[in-house]
Amino acid sequence: MKTDERIVMLGDCQSFYASVEKADHPQYEHRPLVVAGDPERRSGIVLAACPKAKQYGITTAETLGTALAKCRDLVVMRPRMERYIQVSMQITDIMKQFTDLVEPYSIDEQHLDVTGSLSLFGDPISLARKIQEEIRSWTGVYSRFGISYNKAVSKMACDNFAKKNADGIFVLPKEMLPEKLWPLPIRSMFMVGSRMERHFQRMGIRTIGQLAATPLSRLRQRWGVNGEVLWRIANGIDPSPVSPGSHQGEKSVGHEMTLPRDYYTLQEIAVPLLELTELVCRRCRDKGYMGGVVSVGCRGADFDHPTGFFRQIKLGDPTNITNQVYQTVMGLFRRHWDGEPIRKVGVTLSGLVRDDEYQLLLFDERPKYQALEKATDEIKRKYGESAILRAVSLTAPGQARDRAGKIGGHYR
Repeated sequence: MKTDERIVMLGDCQSFYASVEKADHPQYEHRPLVVAGDPERRSGIVLAACPKAKQYGITTAETLGTALAKCRDLVVMRPRMERYIQVSMQITDIMKQFTDLVEPYSIDEQHLDVTGSLSLFGDPISLARKIQEEIRSWTGVYSRFGISYNKAVSKMACDNFAKKNADGIFVLPKEMLPEKLWPLPIRSMFMVGSRMERHFQRMGIRTIGQLAATPLSRLRQRWGVNGEVLWRIANGIDPSPVSPGSHQGEKSVGHEMTLPRDYYTLQEIAVPLLELTELVCRRCRDKGYMGGVVSVGCRGADFDHPTGFFRQIKLGDPTNITNQVYQTVMGLFRRHWDGEPIRKVGVTLSGLVRDDEYQLLLFDERPKYQALEKATDEIKRKYGESAILRAVSLTAPGQARDRAGKIGGHYR
């Protein structure tokens, strides 16, 4: 790569959850292993599969029953999210030994700007190998690195090439985009999923190169600023810096939940909506925020032909009081729900303001309810999430008690 260009890496951990489990359980080193959402039920979903399991055709997101049918010798591990978060943070700390510009992208991916580190650690490939060795040595996890001149291209270099290379490293300089990147199918491009792929195919765009050559005005006319973003990625344009603190400031607080079965009635759906509202409001209180915009969304039970909605409404005054937000959530839901079975729901508070900087109202009851809810928050913080629950959470539709022992919807 040219010496005057930035050198940016995207580090990705191979089959992260499964790799952590194999490192912690060396007796399974040579066994096919998966991490599944609920090993007790064959309907649980495979969250990660090690390379040996993938040799049997096992993939993530398929049911555990399907995976077991492909491999009777399969080792099935329950997910331990607390452990995965711990290892992810350890890997980030290892990377910070080589550059202070490390930006976590997900639990198993990090961006690194190593432009200023090469004089200390050598060329980009040698540096990537050093980081690989350190991560493997300390955590037992194998990592792959895409190397390029910005974040978007390094991500595509990792996903499309480094993951397929024996050494897990691939360098994609700007001058190689026409030869390496542009012939790839459009689905291989960063930020293009199955739905966007279908849109592009209807326009006659089937490769990344065809998108790069499409007049920008045509994409702007169809998708506005998002069309320009996609055109820029196809052309390898991404000036965004690697920013270690980019995810620290919050613009919204939200949570969504995949339900264990189809929920058919408003009475059933109201329970997890209340639990989500309470969780979101509690997180706002913990962070010292109130929200001025309430959003609620849901997804239908038929994932092949998805239905659902996402709607929001601005409040008259910001709040983090559960019952106040819940009234708005239910009003939005009643107005927009089509009556079809629901499998996923979500609640979000945005338009955040500090809870010590808001306009007082005549006969304002927020301070009274805030004091009450902060007291219940303290009980949960001291004795656990299930120490105090709403009565509806003990009914059949309730999920709060089951989720109390989980992180991110999975057991600790």
